[in-house]
This record gives sequence, C-alpha cells and structure tokens, in this order.
Amino acid sequence: MRKVISTGSPLEKAAGYSRAVVQDNWCFVAGTTGYDYDTMVMPSTVEEQTRNALATIEKTLAEAGFDLASVVRAQYIITDAADAGRVFPILGEFFGDIRPAATMLVAGLVRPEMRVEIQVTAYRGEGKTNALL
Repeated sequence: MRKVISTGSPLEKAAGYSRAVVQDNWCFVAGTTGYDYDTMVMPSTVEEQTRNALATIEKTLAEAGFDLASVVRAQYIITDAADAGRVFPILGEFFGDIRPAATMLVAGLVRPEMRVEIQVTAYRGEGKTNALL
C-alpha cells in the first residue's frame, strides 16, 4: 500500500515530491523547513523555524496514521553550526523520550531565509518498543 501526503504547497507539485510517502508500515517525511504553511511566512529565528518544522512533521505524521513516537530516524540540517545549541533543547522537547537515531548536518539550504530542515522516518508495526536503555 502506497499513499502520498501533501501540505498543499504548490512547490510539492512543481518540484515533484510529496510531504510524505506511506509504504506499508513505514512513513517517510520529506525534509521540512520552518514555514508556517497557514500563512506561508518563514520566521526569522532558528527556534521558531524548528518548532514550525516539527509541528508540520507532527501534523503530517498524524494524517498518515503515525505519531512522533513512531519516529525511528531523524536528520537535522542547520545552516550555521552556532545554531545547534539553540535547536538541541527544542529537539529534546519533541524527541527526548523517543530518541530516534539521528544525524545533524551543517549545510546550505535552498533559500537564504531557511535556517533548519528536518526529515524523519517513522515505523509502526509488530515488535515496536519505546524502551530507553
């Protein structure tokens, strides 16, 4: 079973991608930046952008029948290494008890106002646990 999820952003069709793809017990959420999709405004701070990106991801996962606790892999991209200390506490709020396998990279993003992009993979199925070691 394959299902695509869209935020309705015209960029998704123009660039040929989906906000998320559900395949069987997996949900692959595309890199998500900090836009507020209701207003299509990008906040100026990395903290606000991080919260917006995570809210979009959480909404996308819910639409796909998943939740944040289903996230098993995360990739974080920031444009300035100095922002890591600002982003880490917010990631901890959302993922502190879930603790997905994660990678953070420092790289340029498509538009200069973008300061963070987050991509996640979620899984639901038999044998899923949330035990902390």
